[in-house]
Amino acid sequence: MSDTAAGTAAAPAKNILEKYFHLSERGSSVGQELRGGMVTFFAMAYILVLNPTILSGTDSTGAYLGGGTEANVPAIAAGTALVAGVMTLLMGAVANFPLALAAGLGLNSMVASIIVKLPGMTWADGMGIIVIEGVVVVLLVLTGLREAIFRAVPKYLRTAISVGIGLFVTIVGLVNAGIVRQGSGTALSFGVDGSISTWPLLVFVVGLFLTIILMARRVKGGILFGIVASTVFAILIEWRGDLGTASAENVGGWGLSIPRLDGSPVQVPDFSTLGQFSVTGPFQKLGVIAVVVLAFSVMLADFFDTMGTMVAVGSEGGLLDENGNPRNTFRILLIDSLAAVAGGAGGVSSNTAYIESSTGVADGARTGLASIFTGIFFLLATFLAPLAGVVPNEAAAPALVAVGFLMMQQVSELEWSDLTTAIPAFLTIVFMPFGYSITVGIGVGFISHTVMQMASGRIRKIHPLMWVVSALFIVYFLLGPIQSALNM
Repeated sequence: MSDTAAGTAAAPAKNILEKYFHLSERGSSVGQELRGGMVTFFAMAYILVLNPTILSGTDSTGAYLGGGTEANVPAIAAGTALVAGVMTLLMGAVANFPLALAAGLGLNSMVASIIVKLPGMTWADGMGIIVIEGVVVVLLVLTGLREAIFRAVPKYLRTAISVGIGLFVTIVGLVNAGIVRQGSGTALSFGVDGSISTWPLLVFVVGLFLTIILMARRVKGGILFGIVASTVFAILIEWRGDLGTASAENVGGWGLSIPRLDGSPVQVPDFSTLGQFSVTGPFQKLGVIAVVVLAFSVMLADFFDTMGTMVAVGSEGGLLDENGNPRNTFRILLIDSLAAVAGGAGGVSSNTAYIESSTGVADGARTGLASIFTGIFFLLATFLAPLAGVVPNEAAAPALVAVGFLMMQQVSELEWSDLTTAIPAFLTIVFMPFGYSITVGIGVGFISHTVMQMASGRIRKIHPLMWVVSALFIVYFLLGPIQSALNM
């Protein structure tokens, strides 16, 4: 084919992408979306290692996820990548929003450490709880209730949620890198005994300064370049000497994935976790009330995490309307709800929107095309899981810290002189990182907003749905005593 013919063939494809994703309207390009999608993927790639680690234990019967006499980590990793890839592709194609989805941290831990450990519960039963929860949230979206609750949240609280998520992302990055870790008791400490005394910590520090320098100089792709350069540095260090993974005996090891490639980078994926769920099993073994309580606790976390995440990502990319609502809110919430069902049906726990999407947005992603690219990378990772695992936490964490800074800048939009809004905003912001939960921060913010409006005599200004949601969050924070009362 001649160069002229090739150029003519490429032009229609580019025009189709332009018209469907509105690239020029949002100040983007195909190359910019590719770069942003790649950054998001690298920032999220840790889930391909972490989710199999969390789900690799036994259920109450002593069985492993996917069957067999030992943990089938490759199958869990392949299933994790497959569901994340498909749902992220759908988010990009249907909602045209630069938001990626994968197995939700916290939700998977709840399944692995609580739900499947209840008497008689199997992994299939645990995933059945996730499917039930997902179906309920889908119905809430289709009836318009989920979007109505989102729009009932005051704009100042949405801003506070975005800022709080910025701090949450920052502390996640610092903890993942090991530069901040638990010291004596429950206190956090810096580095190893107050020092940067290990090679992995040096990788993080070098990567952080490289990233912020590139950002300050407004280098396009600076966040991606920082991840790649830090990974290369980590590979050289690991090649120099086998550091292994971090532990109490090996504080100088890598936090999670080791930056080296053992064997072939290509493997045939094992999808044996797909279809490993049971909707009837939980009711037979726990009863209706217990299933409702468990599904409610999972649903509340899933329900509001996405709301905060999509606002934060939309705010970072200038994708919110004059009322602070993301474009295509209904479609975003619908795809996210379906992702919960898909995660349970895929046997890899509920999938949800990832705040790491903001790293791609910070590097230029503005449309759903970036999510298309991220989804493709996840699908490729089903075959290239060993290659995706080469990027260590210490190399990806600087991107999270950089994004935390960008999101923190919105704090200037809050009216700090009005205590009736400033106090709920403050509590929302601080409880996310210190409570290590986006849901906790949102819950505290909602409840404190309702209380402050009541205390200032503005009861009529409280949206009816805020009353309902605040009451539900009170129940959520009292789930421990409630479960104890139900002998769960």
